[in-house]
Amino acid sequence: MALISADNPWVFISGLLGNISSLVVFLAPLPTFIRVCKKKSTEGFQSIPYVVSLFSAMLWIYYAYVKTGAFLLITINSFGCVIETLYIALYITYASKEARIFTLRILLLLDFGVFCAILLITHFLAKGSNRVQLLGWISVVFATSVFAAPLSIIRQVIRTESVEFMPFYLSIMLTLSAIMWLLYGIFLKDLYIAIPNVLGFIFGMLQMVLHAVYRKHKTVSEDVKLPEHCVDVTNVSTVTDSHNHRVRETVSSSEPPQVHDHRMIGMTCKSQNYQSDQREEIMDSPNPNPNLLGTCEA
Repeated sequence: MALISADNPWVFISGLLGNISSLVVFLAPLPTFIRVCKKKSTEGFQSIPYVVSLFSAMLWIYYAYVKTGAFLLITINSFGCVIETLYIALYITYASKEARIFTLRILLLLDFGVFCAILLITHFLAKGSNRVQLLGWISVVFATSVFAAPLSIIRQVIRTESVEFMPFYLSIMLTLSAIMWLLYGIFLKDLYIAIPNVLGFIFGMLQMVLHAVYRKHKTVSEDVKLPEHCVDVTNVSTVTDSHNHRVRETVSSSEPPQVHDHRMIGMTCKSQNYQSDQREEIMDSPNPNPNLLGTCEA
């Protein structure tokens, strides 16, 4: 099998650049799994993206094998199968029991059950060019779902107004990878390779636009305080911190306030008059108890 076509060398060039950029994208989750191994915990994130990526890589290998002439599509997706399998194995190792069972179920259902069903259907129900077309459209559907996965990250960026969880270099590599594979599909005259990468290019450009808009905004990991509510009760300030959900009490200064509230003065006078009436009742009683007498300052 010739790697470089004498008729169109751009097929090899675009495919090679697509392999390089896709390699970086496949390795992007590696720091996350290094942290998982150190902490021995998956920290609650989902395994579905890795299971779907593994399935998509398997499907593209099968498509390239049936179509012939798309060797560079086999090379990068073979690496993708290896790295995604490693990610899934690490996830199953350190995930909770419920997450581990769910991952194994979806892995068996999608990567084994559905893939075997596609193999049988395309082998027995389609022949020749019809097999390539059927398999091509199936690959387009699942590849589109993989490219649509960043929609959740895009929604989070817009909601938090922070690009903390969307590294700029990864957005560039996603866009570059989509462009290279789009050109590869065009030069190879393969519609099924080109279509999903048009969508990938759109999502990549959208991420870069969001970086330009929100790059100067604060990250969501910073301790941003919400407005505090202070209630002055007998010279004690109760401050409620809504972010940390705790209450701190701080005793105010002993200096008398400079500004007086007329309503508070009225309430103070009523209280003093009530205490004065109590003192008179106690003194008029047959056996007055001095301990019951309080003090009242004018």
